[in-house]
Amino acid sequence: MTILLQGVNVSRGIAIGHAHLLQNDQIDVREYSIHSSHIDEEIQRLNDAIGDARQQLRAIRDHIPSSTSADIAAFIDTHLLMMEDIAITEEPKRIIKERLCNAEWALKLQRDAVVNVFEEMADAYLSTRRDDVNHVVNRILRVMLNQKPLAHEMPDDSLNGRIILAEDLTPADTVMMQHNGILAFATEFGGPTSHTAILARSLGIPAIVGIQNARKYIKNDDLIIIDGTNGIVLIDPDECIQSHYEKRQREDRRYINSLGRLKNTTTKTSDGISINLMANIELPSDFDTVRDVGASGVGLYRTEFLYMNREALPDEEEHFNTYMDVMKSLDGLPLTIRTLDLGADKQVDGITKNIGQQRTNPALGLRAVRLCLREPGLFRPQLRAIIRASAYGPIRIMIPMLTNLQEIQQVMTIIEEIQLELEKKEIGFDKDIQIGGMVEVPASAVCADIFAKKLDFLSIGTNDLIQYTMAIDRVNDEVNYLYDPFHPSVLRLIHMTINAGKKAKIPVAMCGEMAGDPNSTRLLLGLGLREFSVHSASLLEIKKIIIDSDVEEATRLAKRALKANNGVDVIELFRNSSD
Repeated sequence: MTILLQGVNVSRGIAIGHAHLLQNDQIDVREYSIHSSHIDEEIQRLNDAIGDARQQLRAIRDHIPSSTSADIAAFIDTHLLMMEDIAITEEPKRIIKERLCNAEWALKLQRDAVVNVFEEMADAYLSTRRDDVNHVVNRILRVMLNQKPLAHEMPDDSLNGRIILAEDLTPADTVMMQHNGILAFATEFGGPTSHTAILARSLGIPAIVGIQNARKYIKNDDLIIIDGTNGIVLIDPDECIQSHYEKRQREDRRYINSLGRLKNTTTKTSDGISINLMANIELPSDFDTVRDVGASGVGLYRTEFLYMNREALPDEEEHFNTYMDVMKSLDGLPLTIRTLDLGADKQVDGITKNIGQQRTNPALGLRAVRLCLREPGLFRPQLRAIIRASAYGPIRIMIPMLTNLQEIQQVMTIIEEIQLELEKKEIGFDKDIQIGGMVEVPASAVCADIFAKKLDFLSIGTNDLIQYTMAIDRVNDEVNYLYDPFHPSVLRLIHMTINAGKKAKIPVAMCGEMAGDPNSTRLLLGLGLREFSVHSASLLEIKKIIIDSDVEEATRLAKRALKANNGVDVIELFRNSSD
């Protein structure tokens, strides 16, 4: 009998093969007190373990083929950099000295403290960085406990053609297993914004996460099907089901192969409407992919990485040099920089410590522009650097989580003050630099007509907009089933925002995950969206759908969607129209 398990789809595609259950070694950390005479010995053990763990990661990185995209190796480099961070290298030493405890215990205590900070972050992308902390610390602990490197990290032909099932995977796991020829993977934990999920999309590996208790139903060597597009695992499929998926697999391969030809094709609908198709970028190493897929520019550049894994704030020059490097990579393509979108739950030197006390619900607390306006010493250096960099290429400033006009006015005042300062010092900048805002909360969508009169552009951040509209935490397994991009309330807020932009004659983009969802493309075109900003791995597929779409037909369907009773009806409406 065929069994179906449902998870979260994070990387599209279909794989058919035999399961390989990955058993990670259990890490049993002994906790004991030490005599003060053994402090130096424990610190040396920690230093040695960190050094060995670095060597393991470097060896894995060295196995990555030279032809592989640079952003793949960057995920390994991220973990290497974390092993140089004082939060990992120095803080455990302080704990050893102060608490007179063994090195493993000290490292575990520090890991728990760092993980707690990430878990309380409102931004889903940043909150899942706790997984990276766990992965890095667990690697060091395995060395300290004299455990051998995990078997799947070494070149191994036995994984070739297998589908991996695991509790969780690190980016290093994913890279090595792809190098060893795995077909796909599924995990019991994890989310769509984890580094492992992002990496799976970059590598083109079908992947599903969040299939709780999957290893109760799947055994080694079971024949299974991974449907990464719909987030489905099928166990022991019969001949009819297998034949159906084999056909879909062949169709998918032909489809993916055809996308590469679209790189230099103009993005126009079948009835001649031009669409601006841009890329979302998270790390500097991602910028090479913008040109690889023929994006018209960067619609969202997240800058939070500049503040992470460090104690001191980045200064103006570090910001400026980073943005200059980015512009050189883009070679004239427009760049939209989102200003800092961290919450009070991230503590770095220079930010008032007591604002971190609002942790009951960080998503509704002091974060993004609220934090930046509260702490101008945090905000002004970034704004100055962006404005200075605007003298060297097309840059736009995008302000996150705006909720009222007063915030816009305060931001504009700071920008005007900075521009006057630069003029007095005869430092060049683009006097017409565009200032835009993100529509991420219902308040800003409802008041989009007011915002549009004061800003040069708007960008809809659907990840938060849906979360706030539906009053759910999208990373909470108990309620994330309510996260519905097609809910009529969400569609009406999006439509309201787009119409406000049209009336004010300013562009409205969408940079949230919904923009990169192939199931949403025609709906968004019908609602009037003309600027999409998506992950590079999704861009060509979205481009293909746009080219094949008729806006007049999509508009007719979107009008019906706005009157629908629920999200399921919206999905069926567009699905039936394409049959």
